[in-house]
Amino acid sequence: MKQTNLQLQDFAAFSVDGLEERMTEIITHIRPKLEAIGEHFVPFLTKETGEAFFYHVAKHARRTVNPPKDTWVAFAANKRGYKMMPHFQVGLWGTHVFIYFGLIYECPEKADYAAAYLEHLEDIYISVPGHFVWSIDHTKPDVSLHSALTKEALQIMLERLAKVKKAELLVGVHLSKEEALQLDNESFLQRIQDTFATLLPLYKVGRR
Repeated sequence: MKQTNLQLQDFAAFSVDGLEERMTEIITHIRPKLEAIGEHFVPFLTKETGEAFFYHVAKHARRTVNPPKDTWVAFAANKRGYKMMPHFQVGLWGTHVFIYFGLIYECPEKADYAAAYLEHLEDIYISVPGHFVWSIDHTKPDVSLHSALTKEALQIMLERLAKVKKAELLVGVHLSKEEALQLDNESFLQRIQDTFATLLPLYKVGRR
């Protein structure tokens, strides 16, 4: 089994100054693990959805000055890219790991998903585990804990997703650096799979 679980040096990469220097750390230490996670979960997501899934590791190719603050692998039913699709993500900042299902601003299906979610608002509010988190901006680490969210607040986020062109919505799990460092290969992959399994109904409800 290829190594997928994270080490201290992976999180430390985001403390390295300079674009080239940080990218060297990311490419050397983190990217092989993201590739391995991608290879591992494509068959799982393909089987669970009935759609051919592909993985896309962030390349940060457009950056010329500012080093990336996070990096990730994304999964979507599109070989060419994921940003325009409902997708799953696994990635990390210097402080934590994130495991998400999300719709970001490039996705033309956002309004359709928002409508489906609003139709099933009660079920979603009850079924999402309390320790899961919601994000309205994939470029920032700030999130709202589901257990602290009112149903009305969730409804507002969903309505915004439908109406605002730049609106985004992601939901999933954050693992602190300390928690992630305690996970071996098998445990880390199982945590990702369990999270994806919980998020799959949110993917499927918008595809109907």
